[in-house]
Amino acid sequence: MVNTVRTGTELLWSALGGDPALVDRVSYGGPSGLLPARLPVMDLARATVAVAGLAAVERAGLRGPVRVDDGAVATAFVSERHLRVDGRAPVNFAPLSGFFRAADGWIRTHANYPHHRAALLRALEVREESPEAVRSAIGRRGAEELETAVYAAGGLAVALRTPEEWAASEQGREVAKRPPLTRERLDDAAPRRRSGPLRVLDLTRVIAGPVATRTLALLGADVLRIDPPENPELPDQHADTDIGKRTAALDLDRSADRRTFDELLDAADVLVTGYRPGALDRFGLHRPGLVIARLSAWGDYGPWGERRGFDSLVQVATGIAATEGSEEKPGVLPAQALDHGSGYLLAAAVLRSLTEQDRDGGTRLVRLALAQTAHWLTHTLPRYEPERYLTETDGPLGRLRHALSPVSYEGGPAGWSRPPGRQGGDDPAWLTA
Repeated sequence: MVNTVRTGTELLWSALGGDPALVDRVSYGGPSGLLPARLPVMDLARATVAVAGLAAVERAGLRGPVRVDDGAVATAFVSERHLRVDGRAPVNFAPLSGFFRAADGWIRTHANYPHHRAALLRALEVREESPEAVRSAIGRRGAEELETAVYAAGGLAVALRTPEEWAASEQGREVAKRPPLTRERLDDAAPRRRSGPLRVLDLTRVIAGPVATRTLALLGADVLRIDPPENPELPDQHADTDIGKRTAALDLDRSADRRTFDELLDAADVLVTGYRPGALDRFGLHRPGLVIARLSAWGDYGPWGERRGFDSLVQVATGIAATEGSEEKPGVLPAQALDHGSGYLLAAAVLRSLTEQDRDGGTRLVRLALAQTAHWLTHTLPRYEPERYLTETDGPLGRLRHALSPVSYEGGPAGWSRPPGRQGGDDPAWLTA
């Protein structure tokens, strides 16, 4: 476990441009066996939290260790499930969000927001807002046909793909070309003059972006989240991910609100966005000396570059749901791990960009996509494969496939000196020297 954990942290810290020597400051502990899955979800969780801690320690100039406790990490990665509001459990998925069987496979819908729910019903030509009506309508059509129709209507639905199908797709090939995140220096602008806490303007939704800005708020940043008045964040999402922040509503299509927003952006140090690529371009968000962090579902490239998306849908498209499922039904990760992992990684990238900017200046741009985090989980992190720990030996019983011994140390035996013989076929005597 230690080697896998260390490898994940080292890989991400390298992608962030961090000093490799700092990785030695990370210590791991806590209960084992958490976030169980076929894919190495716990390793992703540990590594993303570890690099967020490393980036915070580096920026603060501290020399102490970064402690990563599996219990704390696993709990934080399902924070939305543990939330209680006056004893009430949260609503994490609406009734029309989930897996439905299409005529030729499976599709997953996301209809938590009212406008996405309305778009889904429109695309399905369904008037009754019930899972039964949606299930019936979906069952009569093909999965990929529905995916196209729902997206065209402004909704969200993704057909289930195997890992091989995703890898062969144009978007899958584009994602595979890229690292977990990209960082750029756009110019030679001087850093913003800062007095008081770091100012972070938060234009994100749902989990990944808000987790990043929630982490920055924990570290002392003044985080101000802006939402459109007509489309506020879902109440339980707000309660879970907006802790430590302040929130406001501005309609950027109103001149007065736009002036207020521009003044906020002029005085900000960091801008974090989580809307689909291109959606905010008309507002001219670039400012010299700013650190800009852009999060999307599919990346800002390829045929899906302008599509909306959420963790649950990325799992379905990239083959994760097929990997974690069975012949009867697709599966899910034990947490919205793409969201949470991307959030901590994005926070680390912002902190590292600020550290480099303080030294070298320059407007900084960080880009990260849930699909790239998914690729890192499925193709880069080591996953348990029993074949790596098995061997074959010829002997009196034939050719045996058997497990290697877990007892291993430098200078120790590589394996047993003899295979099993015929049962009861040896002399009842000790070997002679």
